Amino acid sequence: MSWEDTYKVWKNNNDLESSLKKELDGLAGDKDALEDAFYAPLEFGTAGMRGVLGAGINRMNIYTVRQATEGLASFMDTLNDDVKKRGVAISYDSRHHSQEFAYESAKVLGAHGIKSFVFESLRPTPELSFTVRHLHTYAGIMITASHNPKEYNGYKIYGEDGAQMPPKESDLITKYIRQADDLFAIKVADKDKLISDKMLEVIGDQVDQAYLAEIKNVTINNELVEKEGQTMKLIFSPLHGTGAMLGEKALRQAGFKNFTMVPEQAITDGDFPTVKKPNPEDAAAFDLSIKLGQEQNADLLIAVDPDADRLGAAVRQPDGEYQLLTGNQIAALMLNYILIAHEKDGSLSENAAVVKSIVSSEFATKIAEKHRARMINVLTGFKFIAEQIKDFQANNSQTFMFGFEESYGYLIKPFVRDKDAIQSLVMLAEVAAFYREQGKNLYDGLQDLFKEYGYFAEKTISRTFDGIEGAAQIESLMAKFRDEAPTSFAGYSVTAMEDFAKSEKKFADGTIETIELPEANVLKYLLEDGTWIAIRPSGTEPKIKFYIGTQADTNEKAQQKRADFEKAIDQFVNE
Repeated sequence: MSWEDTYKVWKNNNDLESSLKKELDGLAGDKDALEDAFYAPLEFGTAGMRGVLGAGINRMNIYTVRQATEGLASFMDTLNDDVKKRGVAISYDSRHHSQEFAYESAKVLGAHGIKSFVFESLRPTPELSFTVRHLHTYAGIMITASHNPKEYNGYKIYGEDGAQMPPKESDLITKYIRQADDLFAIKVADKDKLISDKMLEVIGDQVDQAYLAEIKNVTINNELVEKEGQTMKLIFSPLHGTGAMLGEKALRQAGFKNFTMVPEQAITDGDFPTVKKPNPEDAAAFDLSIKLGQEQNADLLIAVDPDADRLGAAVRQPDGEYQLLTGNQIAALMLNYILIAHEKDGSLSENAAVVKSIVSSEFATKIAEKHRARMINVLTGFKFIAEQIKDFQANNSQTFMFGFEESYGYLIKPFVRDKDAIQSLVMLAEVAAFYREQGKNLYDGLQDLFKEYGYFAEKTISRTFDGIEGAAQIESLMAKFRDEAPTSFAGYSVTAMEDFAKSEKKFADGTIETIELPEANVLKYLLEDGTWIAIRPSGTEPKIKFYIGTQADTNEKAQQKRADFEKAIDQFVNE
């Protein structure tokens, strides 16, 4: 059907949910807005789906949520009865309609005779990952749009290992989703009857306690935390999301007593009223933390995003101002401490391994190499880090020490198989305690690492292309970088180009090597000075991302090189 025909079906549906019907009435006559809402179904990929809330097949609403869940349920129908009995765990964040979407998912599963375990109130994404493993469910559903603005919500499916559903199963689920093309014909069971029939179980504190028991193992040096945690001043913000309750409990449990939650941002609110974007990568998200930090003379400020899988931090500098750390810098600080602490107590395995994405800094690689830990690079997406952990344990080949992505996601202990900002909160506080015992803070610690390993500078540049034309513009840019491959950037020659879509690494002399990673629409240029530049479309947003990683013997030189490479990318894009 054309988008106009699809729109008419929705408009003429007398049973359409009232708020969506009202929205459609308000859009009458706005062709551009209607076309954007109905021209194509909301894309469902390996990371699930994410979109603007509203009416239409290209929007997040109860009907598109039902359709996604129908796809999962139909796939589970092809498996044995034991799978259906194991059921699906469901959690949700503080966004608008999140709880409603969680229960709509349970009602669709119930119509297929599949049990669901739904949290009594909002919980973080990492706890959902843990819950799938803890309850031995076959799958998990997380209702969240992570760090996106308030207009968004999303839907992610997790597999039985607690990681996001792997590509093979995800592709099959997508096929079943597309088969459920009549969104209004999808059957839903009655919520109260599902509860009375014990096909929907509400979960909460018992799972929280099991998760927090595992969090205890994140702390490496309990004596250090006991010594410094009583007085070290920390400001913590959950940015109106799920991190407040578990974050506070995890800190206190570890031994950190002298911390303050930003009161305005400890309130769960899907409008995220104190920030434009609830994103710990964004400096503006720290405005209230900085104000409170200056009042209390705090050394460290930490914020987590609404579903508590990403963590950002700011540290006090010598002049009393606060400096936001990058995801790569936070990872370097945590990794350095983890390896040193395990070396000190004799628990660092000879087959220690660290896993990072191909667009993350080589800063951490240098640190891993010094401590004889193997660094493994994987494609962007934490499910690929989870795959490595699964292989390590299956083959007893490596001991997982740490995993991270530059986009502020870290994992310390593999009882969770996704980014975990609650684990990271406890670990970064311990790292701060480590430096405090030496009369330093994290800023000082970072400078020490720079002096030892060199000054690394990275930058992620995101360009957004919304609407119908956006996908074509992103595709065109990728084609330009692939087909008109630059031979230099900012005066530095390209020594090799890695094309992950073709699984090949092509050197400047024409030599080609095979890349032993899954195919992905990613390009990476390696330059003569050790700089790398990567380009990839976002898997969850209408964006194309450019990554720069460079290094020099001073911070000034590294930052200047980063700026020069950014200009070179802009110049090529605009030619």
